[in-house]
Amino acid sequence: MPRIDSEKFYTAALQKHGISACGLHWSSDAHQSIRFDKILEMLGDDLTQSTIVDAGCGFGDFYRFLQNNGVHVNKYIGIDSLQEMCDIAREKTACEIIRSDITKARLPVADYYICSGALNILTPFETQLFVRNCFASSKKGFIFNALYGDKESDVYNYINIDTIHTLAKSLHVKHTRLTEGYIEHDITVGFFK
Repeated sequence: MPRIDSEKFYTAALQKHGISACGLHWSSDAHQSIRFDKILEMLGDDLTQSTIVDAGCGFGDFYRFLQNNGVHVNKYIGIDSLQEMCDIAREKTACEIIRSDITKARLPVADYYICSGALNILTPFETQLFVRNCFASSKKGFIFNALYGDKESDVYNYINIDTIHTLAKSLHVKHTRLTEGYIEHDITVGFFK
């Protein structure tokens, strides 16, 4: 079972902060942009022929981030488990948005999967299922950020370097890329095929 009810967790933030980074439990728009920058750095420059799936897309903010930075993708698909997030993301992006539990569902195949923040309240077991499913559904790789370290929390899920390497080995990841130090207790991980 999840540590907390994700629907209540995000609905409460949305009601308090509205459609904003804080409404997704980010501390600020600036921190959300920094995390998106790190994902974009790992994706590389030319994405015009690429399909990107945003796993745990929230409001579709990553798509808007790409547009605001002049980055064009062949296709963007968002996936979120919460209906309200899907409705908002559809309205804000005019893209295909799928409501689904990423830990269990059969996912569409895409060049890249990305995830920003959706792992933060999953259990370690759910995190493994989520990462495995996204990586298996990608042609080129899965890039995600997570809370980083050995902290224990009743709410948040922290991942450490040993867990990252063990997961990469079990998935037969061809190349792993890590970026840390940009925000305290945060890491961006790229698992590439």
